[in-house]
Amino acid sequence: MLAKIKSLGLFGIQGYEVLVEADLNKGLPKFETVGLPDATIKESKERVRSAIKNSNLKFPITKITVNLAPADLKKEGPIYDLPIAVALLVCSEEIVCEKLDEFTFVGELSLDGSIRKVNGVLPALITARKLGHKKIVVPIENAKEASFIEGLTVYGVSSLKQVVGFLNGEIELDPVPLHRFDEFLTDEMQANDFCYIKGQAQVKRALEIAAAGGHNVLMIGPPGAGKTMLARSVPTIMPDLTFEESLEVTKIHSIAGTLDLNEGIVWQRPFRSPHHTTTVIALTGGGRTAKPGEISLAHNGILFLDELPEYPRNAIETMRQPLEDGVITIARNLLTVEYPANFMLIASMNPCPCGNYGSRKRECKCSEASIQKYLGKISGPLLDRIDIHIEVDDLNFDDLAQKNKVEEKSADIKKRVNKARQIQLKRFEDSSHFSNAKMTNQEIRKFCDLDEDCSNLMKEAFENLVLSARAYTRILKVARTIADLDGCENIKVEHLAEAIGYRSLDKKYQFR
Repeated sequence: MLAKIKSLGLFGIQGYEVLVEADLNKGLPKFETVGLPDATIKESKERVRSAIKNSNLKFPITKITVNLAPADLKKEGPIYDLPIAVALLVCSEEIVCEKLDEFTFVGELSLDGSIRKVNGVLPALITARKLGHKKIVVPIENAKEASFIEGLTVYGVSSLKQVVGFLNGEIELDPVPLHRFDEFLTDEMQANDFCYIKGQAQVKRALEIAAAGGHNVLMIGPPGAGKTMLARSVPTIMPDLTFEESLEVTKIHSIAGTLDLNEGIVWQRPFRSPHHTTTVIALTGGGRTAKPGEISLAHNGILFLDELPEYPRNAIETMRQPLEDGVITIARNLLTVEYPANFMLIASMNPCPCGNYGSRKRECKCSEASIQKYLGKISGPLLDRIDIHIEVDDLNFDDLAQKNKVEEKSADIKKRVNKARQIQLKRFEDSSHFSNAKMTNQEIRKFCDLDEDCSNLMKEAFENLVLSARAYTRILKVARTIADLDGCENIKVEHLAEAIGYRSLDKKYQFR
């Protein structure tokens, strides 16, 4: 007897349809799986056998062949346990359902017949909707994740026996209710609110510009000056995720297995802060199944690298492609996967090994050679891809002790950021991006036109600061964002002068 059950597979963050075919033939009992299965799927026969028997259902004792079509794509993971079990139970006539072709199944089986969560349900369901699938059966733990996809009837199940009873019409299951994304959005003050940060007005201004335009930032200053606290406060002034952005982020986190199943969706911009001992694979992604790394997990959010020179040189140099293109490509011997990686980089570092070089309050004891060796860990090409360089110095006691001075709240800064982003959304409505930081050369020529005074100022800065062509375009992008914050249609001299000021540390500290 032959049975065909619909399921879903994943390639990167894209899903595709998989047809699970089960065939029973006369012969010695044998269970064989074909269709380019990995080791996890080959082991599924033991999970399926035990789950069926422990659910008091009949397991066919005969020659069993299971095919996963299309056979030319490698299948990975335990996601096919449930559809394989359903196919076998159809063959053994434990399941009698006339409308079985309306259903699609994903899920991992435990030996006792319970159904466990799987990674990648959201991208799989988005693909199912595009392919015209209507009814999807998923593990109950993945139900919240599936509840944000309109146009599908999703059923959350907890055991194989429950699935059999549902398909045979013996029990009824209510579809997973649809949730609205805007239910999660809130304007409540958060623990890392900017109002808790004393002083550092210039740094806060730079971070506001960065958030408004999606620009990368490098903060340089001595230990204890507040670089980490400032970086961790940036998410509170970032624009809210749109539903489309949230789905993109959730797909990545679902595949990586880092999604909070109680939430079901990523509704805040990610903030990833890997330790400087992290490996290249952990940062970029990869491994046996080419999973996304920290760079992709920060998509549509922030990647914070504290003490940038302490990271392995080959690790931070891998960020060149995603910083420029917004994607990262992971190549392995069996597959090449491209993950989105459109993040805002915030990096911090000391100006020298002891951290006191250039400080107004502390004395640096490092030699010139040790300082240059330390700064030399950051390459010029990487630095060129960072739009804003800002110096963070120690605060005075008076700044810290002022109890009556009220610092601006993140919510107030966020209003200005959102206003600037709305201008950019309208400006780039026909483009694939939505921020000034991602402008193409053609768009820079169109939206960053300089008058004579601005051109003279730019020429002087280009020659005095020995800027590269990439640094030149970065300055124009930052100036465009500053003009948007001021509500100006054209870039003015004061906007350009401020943007140039965020590149002066390149020459002061002599990175190369």
